[in-house]
Amino acid sequence: MAKESRAQGRTRRHQRVRRKVHGTADRPRLNVFRSLTHIYAQVINDDDGTTVVAASTVEPALRDKLSSLSKIDEAKEVGKLVAERAKEKGVESVVFDRGGYQYHGRVKALADASRESGLNF
Repeated sequence: MAKESRAQGRTRRHQRVRRKVHGTADRPRLNVFRSLTHIYAQVINDDDGTTVVAASTVEPALRDKLSSLSKIDEAKEVGKLVAERAKEKGVESVVFDRGGYQYHGRVKALADASRESGLNF
């Protein structure tokens, strides 16, 4: 039996987390995806299958501002932005979905910045 790759392990962990974490209209799911160069965050209503708000380091509005920052500082800015957008849409509390990643580094920085900006989870 072949050893599983990092991506397969993350997918397996994410599926295990998703069995327990479900976003509703009252309390949607804050999902995080992390690539080598970028980080993405979405607030998702799983009942409707819709994305309420999203933010990432790929957005032109953030790209110029983030060019001189470290990856952790970029994650903090994305966390603040997704929290501000969610509050504009009337979302006060969310369920955090770490996406199979360790709650450490960029994922933790995004979560902490979202909390500081007013999201409850």
